Amino acid sequence: LVTFLQRRLQKELMSLMKEPPPGVTVDAEGAGQNLTQWIINMEGAQGTLYEGEQFQLQFKFSSKYPFDSPEVTFIGPNIPVHPHVYSNGHICLSILTEDWSPALSVQSVCLSIVSMLSSCKEKKRPPDNSFYVKTCNKNPKKTKWWYHGM
Repeated sequence: LVTFLQRRLQKELMSLMKEPPPGVTVDAEGAGQNLTQWIINMEGAQGTLYEGEQFQLQFKFSSKYPFDSPEVTFIGPNIPVHPHVYSNGHICLSILTEDWSPALSVQSVCLSIVSMLSSCKEKKRPPDNSFYVKTCNKNPKKTKWWYHGM
């Protein structure tokens, strides 16, 4: 039985493979084996502070997706140093929580993250990074984010 969720994720996976945002590739084999957890490779955009850097994002989808936002974190050895990215990979981006809409997709989330990185003027961690990383929930969606200067 193919659920609405599976159909939606398969459709998104196909469109991400066909028309990925610049510098974004999805591990299609891994996503094919486990539709609810994807690894996405992202390259820092040319002409930005992150040019030439490689990052990995993990997307986890709950059974309520797309009505519930995916859990998106940076993973792996290279977590971008950015004012909205914590050293544990959590991303402070409103569309991942309160501004999420079922009309958004993995593609649009990737584009938002690429543009968030691209518009960065100075590589630095969020001011409360060490406190947050020590005290946060493993699931960034459980964090009550306070969006400032977005």
